[in-house]
Amino acid sequence: MAEFILEIGIEEMPARFVPKLAKELAASFESLLAEAMVDYEAIDTYATPRRLTAHATGISEIQRKEEETVSGPPVRIAYDADGNLTKAGLGFIKTQGLSESDIFKLETDKGEYLAANKVVGGGKTADILPAICIKSVESMTFPKKMRWGGYDFAFGRPVRWLMALLDDAVIEFSVENLTSGRLSYGHRVMGPGPWTIDKAGDYFSIMEDKAKVILDPERRKEIVVAEANRLAKEVGGGIVWKESLLEEVANLVEWPVPILGDFDNMYLEVPREVLLTSMQSHQKSFGVQKADGSLLPHFLTTLNIEPVDVALVKKGWERVLKARLEDARFFWESDCKIDFQTWLDKLENVVFFGPLGSMGDKTRRLEKLCTRLVETVGEAKGVVPGEFAQFGQAGRLSKADLVSDMVIEFDSLQGVMGGIYADRAGKGGIVSKALYEQYLPAGPETPVPASLGGALLSMSDKVDTLVGCFGLGKVPTGANDPFALRRCALGICRIIMEHGLELDLKKLLTWAQEAYSGVKWKLGGEESLEKLQGFFANRLRALFTGKGFETKVVDAALGAGFNDVRTLEKRIEALAEFSREEDFELAVLTFKRAANIIRKQGDEAGQELTGSFEEEIFEDDNEKALAAKLDETAPTFEELWENDDFVGLFGLLRELRPSVDGFFDNVMVMCEDQAVRLNRLNLLKSLVDRLSRLADFNALQV
Repeated sequence: MAEFILEIGIEEMPARFVPKLAKELAASFESLLAEAMVDYEAIDTYATPRRLTAHATGISEIQRKEEETVSGPPVRIAYDADGNLTKAGLGFIKTQGLSESDIFKLETDKGEYLAANKVVGGGKTADILPAICIKSVESMTFPKKMRWGGYDFAFGRPVRWLMALLDDAVIEFSVENLTSGRLSYGHRVMGPGPWTIDKAGDYFSIMEDKAKVILDPERRKEIVVAEANRLAKEVGGGIVWKESLLEEVANLVEWPVPILGDFDNMYLEVPREVLLTSMQSHQKSFGVQKADGSLLPHFLTTLNIEPVDVALVKKGWERVLKARLEDARFFWESDCKIDFQTWLDKLENVVFFGPLGSMGDKTRRLEKLCTRLVETVGEAKGVVPGEFAQFGQAGRLSKADLVSDMVIEFDSLQGVMGGIYADRAGKGGIVSKALYEQYLPAGPETPVPASLGGALLSMSDKVDTLVGCFGLGKVPTGANDPFALRRCALGICRIIMEHGLELDLKKLLTWAQEAYSGVKWKLGGEESLEKLQGFFANRLRALFTGKGFETKVVDAALGAGFNDVRTLEKRIEALAEFSREEDFELAVLTFKRAANIIRKQGDEAGQELTGSFEEEIFEDDNEKALAAKLDETAPTFEELWENDDFVGLFGLLRELRPSVDGFFDNVMVMCEDQAVRLNRLNLLKSLVDRLSRLADFNALQV
């Protein structure tokens, strides 16, 4: 068993590429080694801004041998009439490097063919690795590639060196003008090299001790966190960690050196969110806070070098951050002198989207939608009617901060600044919290708004955009979704479910359509509404299948309706549990039979069925028993439905099934007597109406 190292030396790679490239290199090497029948114990990959490294341990020095059957031409072509090999037969033997004694006749579905058993593999790994290395380098993907030096080869950044060792032997391969060797280069300043790597086992120690490169990004993160926490503790605080920024910082450096900087106390008058944005977005630095969450006049940044004069470097960072904080303070003080009405007036000249009018028009629509929503769900959530107007006001003020100086400079603070300004202007907690949270959730991993005001405003904003875009025919296709409409739909569904809002999705979409006026639509209202409902169904299907539910279970639940999004997840969970019961398949077949009869004999035959039956018309004891069971369980069904007890409801179906089976085993539904036939169909219609509230059993393929 041997040890193998491949290092691709590059010019500084953007931090966002680094983690992805390490994973991609690992997947490529694993796939190529498996394809080449080269066994290994483990493959680890590492990435820094200047290098990609693949490390294979326990790699076999000899390719694995395998015997395989190879087939050649049909026997009728391989032999002539005298039983001698033809040119086709001889060509097969020559191509495979075999003798005539090695071949035999193989009977297949397509006839008899010439065949031979051939041993493949057994080559030296050292001879196979060059091709694997070339494929790994050339197969790396980037959003954009570049070329340099007049070469045809393209990569994310110029490649400057290649190092490949199998134990102490160089694995030689070439990519354009570069040929692999045993030389590597280290940190640009602290250990530039070149460094000669005598054998693969020396690589890691040389990189860290001499080249001053920490290869493992997780270790770089650990160093940043440990030293940063120590420095923050010295000033009586803790770091305001942001995981995405920590990941970025760890992939910006090869030798992390955290230092603590200071800024003037006067900047603490600026809101915390603004200060942190200035530090994080512009300086890739972290804030420092007290135990109560208030910020301290310090920041934590990470160098890629051990400076000779720490104080001088610290002063330089402080000077740069001061300029950013000074801008933020200026914008804050400037915005605080302006009232909301001034911003609202400016919104009339800010276009929302083409024919859909201005942002001012949008806020008036949001005002209507928020008011309608709180009137629908507010009292159930403890909102008193006297507070309803504040929800509408939140809709009207929602986009005012877009024209504030602060948001124009720091666009990631949209909504957040609106909430802060509303609170400062005394608009009340409902309004300020709603404005602050209005853009949540920003993605599948981000939380929904915590406040009801934020939830209703976020839903109103998203549904207004959805309805407007669909009305103009801007429907997402494939991966193309420039207006993030999928995210809007998913956000609405998550808010309804996580806040438990008793809200009809179709009504919400209709209200959003009604809020528009004077727009020349490309799609009619009903057509747009139908497409929107299908769009939501697809989003919900993706959401729940992504959570691990079977597609057939999700489709069956959606088939029963999804306008009540609030209870959909509970219904899916209950159906999934029901599907794991031993008698599930038999139950599905029974209930599907009932649904099919109603569809074929009722709907398709044009026969109007009401679900109301007359007991005195019943002739058979089994149909009387089913009717009695339906009547008996009806109150329980409604009670369970009101309590969202879907597990209990599916349990009730199991209780009904013996009566249904007895009915089908002993009763002729389509009898000659029209009155009896219609009564029996209505009995089944009553059953199917109840079933269809829980699931579309026809979607459950068993």
